[in-house]
Amino acid sequence: MLPETLLEHRAAFTGFVRSRLSDASLAEDLVQDCLLKALRAEHVPEDSEGVVTWFYRVLRHAIIDVQRRRNVRGQALEKLEMEMATQPDAQDERHVCQCVMKLLPAMHSADAELLRRIDLEGESATEIAQATNQRVNTLNVRLLRARRRLRDQVQQVCRTCATHGCLDCDCAP
Repeated sequence: MLPETLLEHRAAFTGFVRSRLSDASLAEDLVQDCLLKALRAEHVPEDSEGVVTWFYRVLRHAIIDVQRRRNVRGQALEKLEMEMATQPDAQDERHVCQCVMKLLPAMHSADAELLRRIDLEGESATEIAQATNQRVNTLNVRLLRARRRLRDQVQQVCRTCATHGCLDCDCAP
């Protein structure tokens, strides 16, 4: 009884979802997913009218979930776009901790060069990996380790600055 009743109303269910989501493909997928859930459900009304009403409630809940995911995804994308759009201006660049510049020459030359090329000069890891005949993943691991070593050095040299932020500090290495 359940599968036949729901399949008889499938077009109406799809139209209901499409009117709320404005995406025909998503509506079809959502109805399909909900039909599968309904077939697996343990507590389903016995009469056909109750099944249809119950299934509309299932659809409403699924639509709300989709809209929530859209909102969360949209907010995350907006936040990322705002972060990506803000580039440090000349004054902010001046405030970058100079301890890093003093510590780079003391680091292993391969680490220092990698940090300089990627973090200071803005080269991409992909370009460097291709030029040096390395895998990008290997280069990224090296970069991660170099950053950790530099961070540890900054924390040893600039105890307060490393914790609270370096602004034109003149810590002696």
